[in-house]
Amino acid sequence: MTYVFARPKAIIVGGSLGGLFAANLLVRSGWAVDVFERVPDELAGRGAGIVTHPELFEALAAAGVEIDDTIGVKVQSRVTLNQHGGVLSERALPQTLTAWGKMYHVLRSTLPDSHYHAGGSVASVEDGPDQAMVTLCDGTVHRADIVIAADGFKSAVRERFLPNVKLEYAGYIAWRGLVDEMSLSQSTRDTLFEKFAFCLPPREQILGYPVAGQGNSTVAGQRRYNFVWYRATDEAVDLPNLMTDETGKQWAGGIPPTLIRRDVLDDMEEAAHTLLAPQFAEVVTKATQPLFQPIFDLEVPEMAFGRVALLGDAAFVARPHCGMGVTKAAGDAMALVATLKHEPDVRRALKTYSAIRTQVGSAIVEHARHLGAYMQAQLKNDTDRQMAERYRTPEAVMRETAVPARF
Repeated sequence: MTYVFARPKAIIVGGSLGGLFAANLLVRSGWAVDVFERVPDELAGRGAGIVTHPELFEALAAAGVEIDDTIGVKVQSRVTLNQHGGVLSERALPQTLTAWGKMYHVLRSTLPDSHYHAGGSVASVEDGPDQAMVTLCDGTVHRADIVIAADGFKSAVRERFLPNVKLEYAGYIAWRGLVDEMSLSQSTRDTLFEKFAFCLPPREQILGYPVAGQGNSTVAGQRRYNFVWYRATDEAVDLPNLMTDETGKQWAGGIPPTLIRRDVLDDMEEAAHTLLAPQFAEVVTKATQPLFQPIFDLEVPEMAFGRVALLGDAAFVARPHCGMGVTKAAGDAMALVATLKHEPDVRRALKTYSAIRTQVGSAIVEHARHLGAYMQAQLKNDTDRQMAERYRTPEAVMRETAVPARF
């Protein structure tokens, strides 16, 4: 007699990068997987830059992604520019920079369509003694051995199990944008492309690097330049104003790029010309549809609740300075699958996963806070600002920002 054993089943809430890492790794480990992503269309239109680390490449390989030179744009060095565009400092640091859209494409292409359900909006998640239960907004109910919450920094699943854990505003925002390589002047391309670049105007910081362009092309001339510009922003007055659209509606957590008021964009562009190296000012003012994001911290005391686990930004939200957001989510997925492979009891496996990854998540958040202390200090007193300034030399910023983790 032949016995057929049912494969263990996982439901993943959220089909962005963290959810796709978990899905691919679980499928390759023999699990039946359903990913529910509330957005009805593919997410590949997003355009943020991503710094890669060795751990990220390990996770991509484990997920079945074939890695070649098209995965990103390689740079060999870092440079800090002064306000006039001259070089303050430079150091060698080979690195590969990629784009959110490229990462989504390779991970989504590796996962069979039958596992991915766009427009699957989750209404509730409940733990159970034998299975966990997911109810969709259309009323359908799905059961699984585990449920993985990969639903981002505003995670509804985290809110369900940890209602007292809240996002903490860090005191500054990050303007982000992308500009096509050939839209920039030759002099700016000569200075910025092939490098990870910084500029440190008083009380602020901007960085940028080349990433893949349209169609995920990494060919010279077809790339884009990605920038992140940190600016101290008062929570009580300035932030609400920035988050208010033309109709007077105030958006909590983040305003859609298309709804940012023209006067807000005009002020940002004027500040770019006043404060930044001219090369960065050109990048900022030529970016197509720039956006800004309030910077938050978030830590959780645990990442597992019976058969339900948190992953990625649903658990720990770290400031972008260490460039670990996607790598952290990939590491979570790797650790989750490893513990499930070595521990047959799901609840014990998820408890072990939680113990391992809460330590890592806390270390990343703390490191990112250290790197962002200067921006946060701008809204405090002179003593705090002077102390933070000690850690803000071009050498320190280039040495510590977005480098492989040492914890």
